[in-house]
Amino acid sequence: MRGNSLAVMAWRNLWRNRRRTILTLSSIVFGVFLSVLFTAMQDQNWADTINLAARLSGGHVTIEHPEYLDAPKLSLTIRDTGRLKDIAGAEVHVDRVAERISGQTMLSTAGDSFGAGFIAIDPAQDDEATLSILEGLVEGEMFDATDARGIILGARLAENLGIGMGKRVVYTMTDVNGDIVAGLGRVSGLIRTGSPSVDGGIALLPIDAVRELLGYAPDEATQLAVFIDDQRRTDLVAENLQNAIGASTTALPWHRAQPELAAFIAMKVGGAWIMEAIIMLLVAAGIFNTIFVGVMERMREFGILRAIGWSPGQLGHLVITESALLAAGGIALGLLVTAGPYWYLNRVGFDLMGALTDGQGAEVAGIAMTTRMYVDIYPENALMIGGAALCATLLSGVYPAWKAGHVDPTETIRLV
Repeated sequence: MRGNSLAVMAWRNLWRNRRRTILTLSSIVFGVFLSVLFTAMQDQNWADTINLAARLSGGHVTIEHPEYLDAPKLSLTIRDTGRLKDIAGAEVHVDRVAERISGQTMLSTAGDSFGAGFIAIDPAQDDEATLSILEGLVEGEMFDATDARGIILGARLAENLGIGMGKRVVYTMTDVNGDIVAGLGRVSGLIRTGSPSVDGGIALLPIDAVRELLGYAPDEATQLAVFIDDQRRTDLVAENLQNAIGASTTALPWHRAQPELAAFIAMKVGGAWIMEAIIMLLVAAGIFNTIFVGVMERMREFGILRAIGWSPGQLGHLVITESALLAAGGIALGLLVTAGPYWYLNRVGFDLMGALTDGQGAEVAGIAMTTRMYVDIYPENALMIGGAALCATLLSGVYPAWKAGHVDPTETIRLV
């Protein structure tokens, strides 16, 4: 029998029991719907979180002293930052590179003192696209490169210190020789991000003023923050940069610089894939039941076909074709049903703030999580879901196909 005739027969066989076929198609549609939206939600959410973490700390790839990650001291620096920036900027996937000095400082006023983390930046290199906390600048403005006295504080930190805009604050740190040095700043801006750890413990300083205070050379910093166009290429860029810059400095991908966040994401992604595997298993069980019951109901028919010359292979091919048609129809309908909700969640999103009882947002490993959920699936994951649905459906038809191909005509023809 020709392939097109076999396909026509398989299609007609499916619709002998419309209710069963519709229920099976519905299960495939439901599985595709859940898998696509869950995966798209996961892809977008973790991409946003990783990008936010990069913008909040040292970039997707951080170039720093090999010992700085284990012992972040201001004496562990990298030199010749201009050359390193040129090397990093030459990488095809690199968008931005910014040099920074980061560490711990003690902030003091006439009334109180608090410890905080500081990031010394060059306003010409860093902006909201590379340093996300600048999006929370609710009062004042960014200091310029020539403003040696400028300082921006987290809003809660400023409240704890009892100071506001234009007030002076002394910041104390340890220089390259281990001596305690102090600088004077005047509050030029306040930051409110929604993250308690950031708002209560961050200070931004002009990098040239900090270099002079710490005794750094003009081309010296504690790190270069490298930002790339797609966080999935982080390891590739880090490897290329490491080969280019040599062993005196190290290029760390974000998941090594922030292992807690990486572990959290890996755990959540693994859990999501297990959930989707369970969904596919349940869908496959439903499909197997449909096909197997259909085969058992048609055993006499298969016996007659064997008696008139059909081979076991042809009967098995017929059942597998029915499975393939179910898979193709279910996946196509699943994509149609998913298209509307996917488009809405991709463009508009869904606000999760109402689910947060304190209204303060969520934080994981020091990273403020977005409260608006969007979806955007990676193409390879979409293909993986389609392939998994197709394979699950076809595998569900293997045993029924074998059963149909091994009927005994002399026994099954006598069935009533």
